[in-house]
Amino acid sequence: MATALITGASSGFGFETAIRLHKENYKLILVARRKDRLKELALKLGKNVYFKTVDVRDEKSIDHFFKEIPDEYKDIEVLINNAGGALGLDPVDSANIEDWNIMIDTNIKGVLNFTHKVVPIMKAAKKGYIINIGSTAGHSPYKGGNVYGACKAFVWQFSRNLRVDLFGTGIRVTCIEPGMAETEFSINRFKGDKEKAAAVYQGANPLKAADIADTILWLVKRPPHVNIDNIEIMPLDQTWAGLIVNRK
Repeated sequence: MATALITGASSGFGFETAIRLHKENYKLILVARRKDRLKELALKLGKNVYFKTVDVRDEKSIDHFFKEIPDEYKDIEVLINNAGGALGLDPVDSANIEDWNIMIDTNIKGVLNFTHKVVPIMKAAKKGYIINIGSTAGHSPYKGGNVYGACKAFVWQFSRNLRVDLFGTGIRVTCIEPGMAETEFSINRFKGDKEKAAAVYQGANPLKAADIADTILWLVKRPPHVNIDNIEIMPLDQTWAGLIVNRK
């Protein structure tokens, strides 16, 4: 029975992925900031679940976390770097710098910190799978998406470089880039303003967390010789808007 480590497991993509992988007989290590949500999920799933509140931005906290993982969960075969998110939708000149720092630390440093810890485990086992959650924002800019989009562009490029670094080790790497998905993403972006969050999806049929979780399940079930480098997933109600022209 292999172990899967999921960051940002208390809601959204991570929550739904945990349910699916548990049904596939994975042991789970669930990481998030909200202990109550993690505990609720662990109780729902039952046995073979280890959970811990960890700040993915804090390298010392992560060091401590990995030292405390019980022996029966140390055979990490799948890492899902899901923790992340956006804060604010303001243009550069009026954006909150602290929001920028949080996005950089969560979306970039969180991925780096966990990947750095898990790769040696996978290398020793000569197998493993790292799945990074990027975003269409990483290559399709939109107004106010400045730093968030840049962070997700980093995740995409890091995944590609990681794939090259791990060539020949038996470790697979995939970057999933979801488009509009109705989770707690917009509620967090607008700092709890449910009205603003609801307006993002009004009149459209966005992706659901289950759609991405089903994709992750499909990925881990591919044969070991198959590597899906990158997947971009958008709802049918979303596509590229094209270039714009400032007409005088």
